[in-house]
Amino acid sequence: MKKIVSIVLILVMVFSLTACGASDDGGGAALQERKWKIGHVRPTETSTDDDVNAFAAELNEASEGNITLEVYPSSQLGNYTVVQERIGIGDIEMQLAPLGTSVDKSMGIASAPYFASTWGEAKALFDMDGVLMTALAEKMEKQNLKLLAPYPKYFGGIALAKEPKNPEDPYESTGIKIRVPGIKSYEKTAQALGFIATPIAFSEAFTSIQTGIVDGAIGSGAEGYYSSFKDVVKYYLPVNDHFEMWFLYMSNDLFNKLSDEEKEIVLTTAKNLESGRWDRAEAEELDYLKKLADEGIVVYEFTDEELATFAKKVREEVWPVIKEDFGEELFNSVVDSIK
Repeated sequence: MKKIVSIVLILVMVFSLTACGASDDGGGAALQERKWKIGHVRPTETSTDDDVNAFAAELNEASEGNITLEVYPSSQLGNYTVVQERIGIGDIEMQLAPLGTSVDKSMGIASAPYFASTWGEAKALFDMDGVLMTALAEKMEKQNLKLLAPYPKYFGGIALAKEPKNPEDPYESTGIKIRVPGIKSYEKTAQALGFIATPIAFSEAFTSIQTGIVDGAIGSGAEGYYSSFKDVVKYYLPVNDHFEMWFLYMSNDLFNKLSDEEKEIVLTTAKNLESGRWDRAEAEELDYLKKLADEGIVVYEFTDEELATFAKKVREEVWPVIKEDFGEELFNSVVDSIK
């Protein structure tokens, strides 16, 4: 009888341990009920908000209803740099946004000028297995962030309230003062393209153009200017000065606790988001160029040769000045990969 009791107790302990292991994050249970928050920076009823909600729906379906994402648009969870830090400490699960550089300014290399001049070059540059994305993934991991996928937005340009003279010739000064983000690469790029650079916060840019403190801005693209500046600018120069790439990422600690099946679901759904975005992004950019024109804004059309001249001048004058900010070794590696 004592032997029987002992055997029964041992079996009970074994089953208990098995049950505990199955309930632990990343344990034996392939799919668990999870409720996460995801933030992004665009308002509702924008393409980005539509994409994030579609991503949430696909993730929920692929996980058989176990993973639920609550979407917070319009930076409702905080400025994207703050949310980035909150994800790093495990306070929020996911975000789709540009990369904040307050912790590591070298991550700003993602928007370095003229790394790409065409959509084909941009897609190659931001390949998940490429030099740049591999480096960014490693840098993000140091902040406890798991990079899931890039999210292409648009090429950058210059919006102006004053008509430029000979905008196709970057070797001739326009004499026009424009707002630049407080980042050296944008300041030097504006100067190389013939403009007078004045660092101003984005939140103050509209009023600064409206009151004539500056007569334009660099740092955004057709979509951004249409959304925020269409009432104060009259000219748009699509000079393709940088490629605006956002990123989908989550808490690295949380990702590591997922089961293999859950990890595969998250990564596959993220890849689908990326693929769909590449299919639509270029057409969306053209659509916003048309929207700017429909508002009465003069949209310049530059030839391939003129765009190549912009790129050549900026690469010669700006790259040597900014490479140390991003890490010279990494900068050179990216440049070598795109030649």
